[in-house]
Amino acid sequence: MVDDKESIKAGLEVHRQLDTKHKLFCACPTFLGELEPEQKFLRRFRPTQSELGQVDRAALFEFNRGKGINYEYDHQTACLVECDEEPPGLLEKEAIEICLTAALLLNARPVDEIHVMRKIVIDGSNTTGFQRTCVIAMNGKMEVDGKTIPIDQISLEEDAARKTTQTRDTTGYRIDRLGIPLIEVTTAPVLQTPTEVEKVALAIGNILRTTRKVKRGLGSVRQDLNISIPNGAIVEIKGVQELELLGKVVKLEADRQRALLEVREELKKRNVHSEDLLRNYVDVTDLFKETKARVFKEAISHNGVVLGVKLPKFAGIIGKELIPGLRLGTEMSSYAIFSGGVGGIFHSDELPAYGITQDEIEKTKTSLKLEPTDAFVLVADEYVRAKEALSAVIDRAVDAISKIPEETRNATPDGTSKFIRPRPSAARMYPETDVPPTPITDELMHNLISQLPEKPEITIARLLTKYLLNQKLAKQLLDSDYLQLFETIIASSPNVQPSFVATFLTETSKSLEREGVPVDTVPDEKIRNMFRLVNDGEVAKETMPELLKWQAKNPQGTMTEAIKSLGLRMLSKTELDSVIERHISKNKKLVEEKGTAAFASIMGSVMAEVRGLADPKVVTEIVKARLTKDMQ
Repeated sequence: MVDDKESIKAGLEVHRQLDTKHKLFCACPTFLGELEPEQKFLRRFRPTQSELGQVDRAALFEFNRGKGINYEYDHQTACLVECDEEPPGLLEKEAIEICLTAALLLNARPVDEIHVMRKIVIDGSNTTGFQRTCVIAMNGKMEVDGKTIPIDQISLEEDAARKTTQTRDTTGYRIDRLGIPLIEVTTAPVLQTPTEVEKVALAIGNILRTTRKVKRGLGSVRQDLNISIPNGAIVEIKGVQELELLGKVVKLEADRQRALLEVREELKKRNVHSEDLLRNYVDVTDLFKETKARVFKEAISHNGVVLGVKLPKFAGIIGKELIPGLRLGTEMSSYAIFSGGVGGIFHSDELPAYGITQDEIEKTKTSLKLEPTDAFVLVADEYVRAKEALSAVIDRAVDAISKIPEETRNATPDGTSKFIRPRPSAARMYPETDVPPTPITDELMHNLISQLPEKPEITIARLLTKYLLNQKLAKQLLDSDYLQLFETIIASSPNVQPSFVATFLTETSKSLEREGVPVDTVPDEKIRNMFRLVNDGEVAKETMPELLKWQAKNPQGTMTEAIKSLGLRMLSKTELDSVIERHISKNKKLVEEKGTAAFASIMGSVMAEVRGLADPKVVTEIVKARLTKDMQ
């Protein structure tokens, strides 16, 4: 990955679920529901004015989409607080203490009194139409590779509901996750390279894990980024879950903005002005009455229309690739989808395609009165939706002439991002009137200071000396979510080598994840049980990967069922003696010629048959004893 210190400025927000007993404002537990939904309800949201009479543009944008929100829940993981039918309780004390501990480790100054605020969010992820959040500490700092990274703010907030369905007119959410305490650590926008972003995120993650009170697994952590380049714009990219993806996201966003600047310069050379972009939407439905284009046929059959709009001097620009897999046309389509609720757009730079013929293109150009340097965009849907979609296309085309738009985007698994809404403004925040302020007392701070966990560098030193791990394994363990589990396993399974446990939890589990095994879904207790079996000699340590695979695929299954299913019963002493005797007899000539020097050959032959069925250490002892006896 190429780093460019001269052209990237990034700020990082690390969000991590806290492993508390209760949710932030009620007594519900902080695990996700396993029961079938028991209750459902429908809501619609509308934006409200701030105390200054302002309306947040992101909230207004979501409202204009006109979607309904379907919620579902069960009694184990949600209550009337999550349904917004009962006022929230007091802030969860344990969550406050975890955040304050992290703040102290990050050298931040705690606030004197915690005031809960409401942050307007009307995409449906909160039943209230806002997210409750509060500042815990400010003005911290940490050292990463010799550079001081300012920590602007540490906040405590409630996690959002999890999306389950998405249709054209409604969105579905399960509210079991809603209200789980979430810590947010925000850096100043001083990060200059993709690599630096990854290192800082890792360092913050290590500090949070040091508290031993954060959840692990898919969905428990996400990173948001604010990225800009010279002459570009501040763009917020949300929801980066994989640490390894952060650097790629930063680089691709910087490349995207540079490409948009190139588009702007090209449009300037073509002498294109915003006033040239007229909102003159032309109904070209009749041109496509006999079309073979599936989207057009379907829209027309449901009394829809095909609307077109001309983009003067945009020929060749809409199809320009900004970054791999993303074109200006893709950006226009995202705006159209979110504003009009349509399926997408069709533009002249990509046609003929999708069943649209050259003849239909030529007729469209004539109808829209295009010059050779002009482009066009088509949308097929209900008239109002199509018109709103084309209006959004014009808005995005105007931006292409004048600026890179400030917006919020969602990270995708390949490191690119998709537009989701305009960036929110300060008008989205106002005080929470249902939750009283919480003072942070001197007594509380003194207690937390006296119980501060060790810092990462101390943990590394302890892993090296206490467990005799090498530097690589100790660092991998620290950077993983398994350090606490590692120490628990060692305490309960003293016969298992610490280096084997550390390797399994880091390198082996990572390898299995790359194979598609959902390792994160296996509870800690199940993993501890696997190591107890190895400790007690019931299974060989070589069987651990297969046991973990089986458990991930059979979450309700027991270790007894796993052993039976995989045929992992350990050989008895008699059975093992018999196997070894057979291999020695089979290689009698070799043993007679080499004596004890035949050990490696015999050992390899035996282990090829009993691997996973016997402890290699026991096999070694028996083979050596048997060969020594034969030489006497």
